[in-house]
Amino acid sequence: MSAMDIIEELRWRGSIYDATPGTEEMLAREKTIVYVGFDPSARSLHIGNMVPIMGLVRMQRHGHSPIAIAGAGTGMIGDPSGRDDERQLMSVAEIDDNVENIKLQLARFMDFDTKTNPARIINNADWLRKVGMTDFLRDVGKHFTVNYMLAKESVASRMVREQGVSYTEFSYMLLQAYDYLVLHDEYGCNLQMGGSDQWGNILAGVDLIRRARGHQAHAMSYPLITTASGAKFGKSVGGAPTLDPEETSPYRFYQFWINVDDADVIPYMKLFTLMDQDEIAGYEEAVSSEPQKREAQRALARTVTEMVHGSQGVGTALSATDVLFGGEMDGFSAAELLDIFADVPSEEIDRSSLLGEGVPITQLLTQAGAAKSNGEARRLIEGGGVSLNNRRVSDGRGRISLDEAIDGEVLVLRRGARNYFMLRLV
Repeated sequence: MSAMDIIEELRWRGSIYDATPGTEEMLAREKTIVYVGFDPSARSLHIGNMVPIMGLVRMQRHGHSPIAIAGAGTGMIGDPSGRDDERQLMSVAEIDDNVENIKLQLARFMDFDTKTNPARIINNADWLRKVGMTDFLRDVGKHFTVNYMLAKESVASRMVREQGVSYTEFSYMLLQAYDYLVLHDEYGCNLQMGGSDQWGNILAGVDLIRRARGHQAHAMSYPLITTASGAKFGKSVGGAPTLDPEETSPYRFYQFWINVDDADVIPYMKLFTLMDQDEIAGYEEAVSSEPQKREAQRALARTVTEMVHGSQGVGTALSATDVLFGGEMDGFSAAELLDIFADVPSEEIDRSSLLGEGVPITQLLTQAGAAKSNGEARRLIEGGGVSLNNRRVSDGRGRISLDEAIDGEVLVLRRGARNYFMLRLV
């Protein structure tokens, strides 16, 4: 690949929102060290962070050297960009714990062993927690006017609100600018990338390098991703799916991608995978000609899940998905089944009622809401339309004991092909 290919690829993938003059020429002319910062305000990165992550991955594949900043230094202040109010400050221990988890997640995507252009993960606490206030004001603050900072959108949008912006968050821009200066001095970093909402902060770093060192540095931003309907990408009632399997199981992660709308699946393939133009064109044709097969969604879900959770995570997700279509539940824990069936009707029953001879299956069906009466429940069973834990129930007069409950905690009833009901034992 030629160096210029990176710009062509990023444009084709819809990954460039803005760039400073000369950025494209620099990438075509020389191997560049490029960095992106990641905010440790949560224990895990989320799927929106995969846009800048994949940007670094693509840069490395084209011969450039990526740096990921895990921001335990800036995390002590908090970025005001895109926020309506002041964020709650976290403890140092909580920030450091988040950073360690985020570093592990970032390490899955980039190559740290190649001798030509190895990736780096760096913690900006290494310098931000050590710099003295008077030194910072003399070396960084003197290069910025208050007027300059007030003009930036991240500050200006807060100034018109009643609560305003604290001096703490007002200073965040200078901290991020200082990060860029340090990386420029120590590693020769000449390109910072980030979301379009970070553009003001990124340009502050470009300006600081020019004023303090007399050097030209560059910046590039990614668009903030939305769905075809205009909704913010990844947001749901529970928030954006994260990259941590303890917060978002591989099954839930897989389900997010497989449920992507037809209008969004091809743009997401371009942004979130390494598939090339020919491969994606094939899936684009499949979406157009046979959308009901959802081939593109399955390929997207499988590819992104494997990147984040590995082949084992894909296997777990596929097995869990198979359960929804009547597959065997053997080997699944109660916790996993509660995750798989989190959206189906659920009722609690007294565990002690299942002791001894147990409870009539007809009673469980009516209690779960799968049947309106014991008579209807019996007719459903005799017609072959009822399953317990995905095994067909044949005896309308049968009883269910505690031994049938998975981990002694849940019973899963199914009426027909896809109507599930969960009973939780308490």
